[in-house]
Amino acid sequence: MSRVTFRERARYWFDNTMSRGTASLIGWLALVSVALILVVAAFTLWLAPDEPDGVSGAGQVLWIALMHALTPSKVASDKGSLGYMTVMFAGSLGGIFIVSMLVGLLSNGLKQKVDRLRRGRSRIVESGHTVVLGWSDQVFTIIAELVKAHASQKGSVIAVLADHDKLAMEEDIREHVGDLGRTRLVCRTGRPTEPRDLGLMNLDDARSVVVLSPEGEDPDAHVIKILLALAKRAGSHPPVVAALASGRNLAAARLAGGKDVHLVDSDDTASRLIVQSSRQSGMSVVCMDLLNFDGGEIYLRADEELVGATYGKALHAYQTAAVIGLRRPAGVVLNPPMDTVVTAEDQVIVIAHDDSHIRLATGEPPVDEQAVTATGATRPEPERTLLLNWNGRAEQIVRYLDGYVSPGSVLDIAADHPDAGAGLTGLRTLTVNVKDCDTTDRYALESLGIGLYQHVIVLSDDRFKPHHADTRTLMTLLQLRDMQSTLGEHYSIVSEMHDEGNRALAEVTEADDIVISDTVIGLLLAQLAENRHLADVFGYLFDSHGSEIYPRPAASYVRTGTQVTFATVVEAARRRGETAIGYRDNLSRNVPPHYGIVLNPDKSDPVVLGGKDSVIVLAER
Repeated sequence: MSRVTFRERARYWFDNTMSRGTASLIGWLALVSVALILVVAAFTLWLAPDEPDGVSGAGQVLWIALMHALTPSKVASDKGSLGYMTVMFAGSLGGIFIVSMLVGLLSNGLKQKVDRLRRGRSRIVESGHTVVLGWSDQVFTIIAELVKAHASQKGSVIAVLADHDKLAMEEDIREHVGDLGRTRLVCRTGRPTEPRDLGLMNLDDARSVVVLSPEGEDPDAHVIKILLALAKRAGSHPPVVAALASGRNLAAARLAGGKDVHLVDSDDTASRLIVQSSRQSGMSVVCMDLLNFDGGEIYLRADEELVGATYGKALHAYQTAAVIGLRRPAGVVLNPPMDTVVTAEDQVIVIAHDDSHIRLATGEPPVDEQAVTATGATRPEPERTLLLNWNGRAEQIVRYLDGYVSPGSVLDIAADHPDAGAGLTGLRTLTVNVKDCDTTDRYALESLGIGLYQHVIVLSDDRFKPHHADTRTLMTLLQLRDMQSTLGEHYSIVSEMHDEGNRALAEVTEADDIVISDTVIGLLLAQLAENRHLADVFGYLFDSHGSEIYPRPAASYVRTGTQVTFATVVEAARRRGETAIGYRDNLSRNVPPHYGIVLNPDKSDPVVLGGKDSVIVLAER
C-alpha cells in the first residue's frame, strides 16, 4: 500500500471543498482577496512608507489596497515613487482577476437560482388546493372540468407536479384549456415518484389528489410507484383518486395506496360505456353530460322533509332537480322500488344544473292524466351485433356484452387482427363468429351484410399509433355512413377513438355514439376529485346489474304530439317502476354538442314528444 503524501491530502481536501458549490468558491475567493490586500499593504509599508501623501497608519494603507483590488482602474490616477507604483500596479492586476472571477461566480450562482425558480422548485404554500400528479393528455380534461366546477369559487388553486419543464406545462395547459377564470394554476417540476418532490405540493393542506396514468410502456407501474411514494412520505395526505390502465393491477395498487385511495379502472370503464352505448343509442352523450360540469351534475342531498316519504313520491320533490336514487348505509341503489321509504340515514341522489338549484317544490306538480299511456315494457329479443376491429380491451367488451343480451344473440367479429376472437371461452348467451376483414375496405364491409345487424361497434386497432388508428376508424365510419345512405339500412353505430380533437371530424359520419376513452376517464377523475362518494353512483350506472339508463320510445309513456309538462312524463315512468331523467329529440340527434339529449328539464317545462323521440329513464331490463 503506497503512502499518501501531504500534497495529495491537501489536493483531496481542496477538491472536496470546491465541490460544495458556488458558496465554497466565493469563500476561497474572499480568502485570496484578503491575502492579496494584506500582501499589497505590507509591501507598501515596506517599500514606500511615506506614500501617498497624507496617509498615515496601517489602516489607511489597507483601505487603499482594498480599493485598488476592487477597482483596478484606480491605478491610473496614482502618483508616487517607482516602488509605490509597482506595488499598486501589482495589487490592481491581482484585483482584475479577483473581480472578474467574482462577477463570473455571482452571475453563475444567480443564474442557477433563477433556473431553479423557473423550473418550479419552491414549496407551495396554498391550502384547499387540488393536486394533479403526473402528465398525460387527460390533464387538460381534468383541469378544464375543475375550472368549471370552481367557476363560482374565489381563490381556487390547481397544482400540477410532473417531470416536465414548468413553463412548457403552463403553456400547454393554457393552449388546450384557455381561460382559467378564477382558478389559479401552479406547476412544479419534479418526479411524483420521489417523496422529496411530493413535499413541494403541501399535501397536508390539499383538498384532493389526482394521479394520472402516463402514456407509454407499463403505465400502471408508474401509478403504483406514485402511490407507494405517497404512502411513504411523512404526514397525512387527502383522498387520492388514481387511474389504472388495466384491472389486473388493481390489487397491487390497492395494497400500495391504502384505504384513502380510490382506483379507476380505465379499460373497464371504457368497455362498459362502449357496450351500453352500442345497445342504447345516446348513452355516451348522457354519461358525458353527467360526468362533465357543463350541464346536469350529480349531487347527494339529505333533506329532512323527505324522511318517511316513499321513493316514488320523492321523484316529484324537486322542481329543477331529478331524483335518481338513494345512497344508503348498505350502498348506492338507483331507481329502487317505488315504495322504498327514505330514512334519516339515506341521502337522495339527484341530477341538477347546480347545487343552488336544488330546492324542494311547493306542492304536487300537475299531471295530465289523459296524456299518460299504459303501454307495457317490451320483452327483450335476441340481437345481432357486429364488432369491427380488435384491441386489448375487446375481450372485456365481448364479455360485458354477453351479460346484457338475451339468449340466442349473435356477435360477429370482423377484423384482420391476429388476436381477433382470442380468449372468448365460457360465454353464456352470445354465439360468436370471427371473420377476416379489412375494415377500411368498402367491398369487404359490403360482403358482411351489415344490414342484418341491429348494432355495430367500431373499435380502435391497437396495432397502430393512436392518431393513425383514429384515421382508420374515421375511414370505416365514412364507409358505413355511405352504405347506410345508399342501401337504406338502419343500425346503431358506436365507435371508439383516442383523440378528442377527432370528434368533430367523426360527427360528419353521424355515428350514434363516439366514445373517447381518455376524455371519459379524465371527466370521471375530475368528478371524483370533487366528491369521491360519487364513485359508487357511477359504478352502479356502468354495471350490467340493477337499473341502467335506457332511451325508450316516448309513446310508451305519453301521447305523442301532445303538449305535456315533464312532470307528466316523470309520473308516467313512475307508474312503470322507472325513473325519468330527460328525453331525446330525434330531429336534433345529429346536432352537437348534446345531440338532442335534454337532461333534467324543469318539471313545469312544456314538452311535445314525437313518435321517434325517446324518454331517457333508469330502469331494469
